[in-house]
This record gives sequence, C-alpha cells and structure tokens, in this order.
Amino acid sequence: MKTFHPTKYATLLFALCLLFTSNAQELTKASPEAVGMSSDRLEVLSNTFQAYVDEGELPGATILVARKGKVAYFESFGKNDLENDIPMTNTSMFRIASQTKAIVSVGIMMLQEQGKLLITDPVGKYIPAFMDTKVAVSKDDGSYDIVKANRPITVRDLLTHTSGVSYGEGIASDLWEKAEIQGWYFADREEPILATVTRMADLPFESQPGEQFVYGYNTDILGALIEVVSEKPLDIFLKESIFDPLGMADAHFYLPKEKKQRLAVVYSPSENGLEPAPNPGGMIGQGAYVEGPRKSFSGGAGLLSTSMDYAKFLQMMLNKGTFNGKRIISPKTVELMTVNHLGKASFPWVGGTGFGLGFSVVEDLGDRGTLGSVGEYGWGGAYHSSYWVDPKEELVVVYFTQLIPAGDVDDHGKLRSLIYQALVD
Repeated sequence: MKTFHPTKYATLLFALCLLFTSNAQELTKASPEAVGMSSDRLEVLSNTFQAYVDEGELPGATILVARKGKVAYFESFGKNDLENDIPMTNTSMFRIASQTKAIVSVGIMMLQEQGKLLITDPVGKYIPAFMDTKVAVSKDDGSYDIVKANRPITVRDLLTHTSGVSYGEGIASDLWEKAEIQGWYFADREEPILATVTRMADLPFESQPGEQFVYGYNTDILGALIEVVSEKPLDIFLKESIFDPLGMADAHFYLPKEKKQRLAVVYSPSENGLEPAPNPGGMIGQGAYVEGPRKSFSGGAGLLSTSMDYAKFLQMMLNKGTFNGKRIISPKTVELMTVNHLGKASFPWVGGTGFGLGFSVVEDLGDRGTLGSVGEYGWGGAYHSSYWVDPKEELVVVYFTQLIPAGDVDDHGKLRSLIYQALVD
C-alpha cells in the first residue's frame, strides 16, 4: 500500500493553481513570435514612428502591444521634453485625459456589483439636483428656448453619453460660460467636483435624455456620483478599488512631486515646428498637475498614467474582469460594458461603430473601413493618445503621445495598420 504524503499533494495543488491562474499574471515580456507576431514586421512600426519624430511631426511617443497576455512590443521614441533634452522612456507619464472615462465607468459598474446602485437609477436619486433638468432648444432666429427634460437622466445615460450633457459649448453656451463651466479641465480648480456638477445640473443641456450621443461632462458627473455612493473621494476610491489591486502605481490625478521629471511636456504644431502648447489655467505644462490645489478629481479627463499601468487596466478587461489574480468586475459586467447601447441615438463620428458603457464598440468592420475586429472596443484622449482592446485577437494596444492639436498627422491610422500587419498567427 502506498503511503499518503500530504506535502506532495499540497505541492501538486499549488502547481495546479498556478496553471489555472496563468491568464491573470503580470504583463511580462515575450518574443513577438511566441504570441503570433513577427519581429521583422514590427520593425516597420518602429521605423515609421521614429520617422515621425525625426521629421518633427511628433515630439515623442510610447507604444505598447500585448497579445495573449504578454507584452510583444513596448518601445519609446523621441523626447519627453524637447527643450531640456529628456528622452522618452517606457516609464514616462502622460495626461491620459478622456482615457480616464473607461476607468471611472468600471468604478460605477463595481458599485452596481456591490448592490449600491443600479445603472437604471435616476442620477437624481444620489445627486438631487439632477432629478429635474432642462434642455436648450434652438430656434430659427439663432436664439433658444429652455424646456423641461422629458424624464430624469439615468446612470446609464451618463455611461453612454446620451444624457444630453455637453462640454458647455453648444446651444446655451452663454449660460455655461457665465457659470464658468466650459472645456474639460478641472485640475486648477479649488472647487470639488461634486460642487461643480451640482451647479452644472441647473444649466440647460443639449438634448433630451436618451435621444442623442452628446460627448461631454457625463463621466465627470459619474465621478461625483462615485464619491456620493462610496462615501470616499474619487481618488481614494479608484486607488483602493482599481489601482492598488491592478498594481497601477503610476496612476494619479495629481502628480507626486518626485515623479515630476517623468511627465511628458505637451506640444503643438506651429510654423516653426513643434512648440510647447499654450497653457491656460496650468492645463498643458506640469503646472496644476504638480502645484495645483488638488481638490477637483475629474472623472472625465483628470488622470495621469504610464503605458504599462493603462495596459494592466485593459488586460483586466480583456481577461473578463481579472488581472494578476485579482477580480475587479465580473465577466457578465465586461460583456455588458462592451456592446453597443445607443439604439436610435447613433454614434455620429465613425461608421460601423456604437458605444457601450464607457467604450466605443466596433459592430461592422466593413462600414468602419479600418483594420480590426468586430467586438473591438476603445477610446482616446485629448492629447492625441489612443487605445483599443481586440478580444478576437487577444490584443491590447496603448499609444501615448503629447500633441494638441494633432493637425494632419496620420499616426493613428498607421499605428493600427502596422500592428495588424504584424499578426501572423
């Protein structure tokens, strides 16, 4: 009779656990060939983006491509700071602007999973000022009327950008300007975000709830909603619920001063080449991100991050809610977030594309007309950054640069083309 050895079985069990959690490991480096990509073909990507830098079209950039849970390509080009000759590196930090929206949207879905809200709830249930809102209606003479909203705005309306809330530069822009709520930047404000969006609720919006896709302050309102429901400041909630579990040590609303030199400087094209971008309110330079009041946490556009940290978040989504052994949301929640919710409120910018709960979603590849897959989801940011997740190809792409406005640079199209041409298996 064989003797039972508990230690042997414990060792075997541990090994099996490691095997079955392999999809949730850290994003480690692998050769492109190990994950079905071609090193030779990726050289075309490197050469193309080095040329953008050499020709003065981009100051610098980082590109991270992960496939099958491994980093197949992670390269940096150009400078973090042209004036001071600081090179771009894989640990450079960027203003990710509207890429904040996906993270905050996941935060809302976490609260639904915790039983603290439903996305069908009216926002006014938690922020009373939103229970009865108004809509501006244009008239033929260029003026406008203000009417009552047909129904309360729901949490889902905010997630899908169908609440009618813009960035304050539409029909009733005069009232938004008077209220000093325009543009998307809040880092220099002394006013907490909940106070800002509560004032916003008294202003007329662009359309009736649920009727149109209107890009605007929707996710800033969601960030304030998280603060109310979780009873925590947004920065603390995200750190505890998402950043720490995923190991996103470089995700911040305001930059720790010891990381100041890692924050990429933003540039704008001019007749003299690339120049540091204009700096209203400390928006572009390190300014308010380092020296600001640190009181307003913009859920729509406020975060700073590195390429690797953002890739961890996206890999969690690709893994159906889990990363590095930590479950953030359920597979069914990921499924709900990454299908089109717009219905009759069609997506106005790109064919074959809808919008889910925080992400654009590809529905018809031929109608869109660019390489990718049906079911792909992603978005971008004001400083010309972009990302997408392609579940069919098990692909995560993070592209960070620091250019506003981008002008006619065709880097986004080339990026997509040159990544997909490198897939060989």
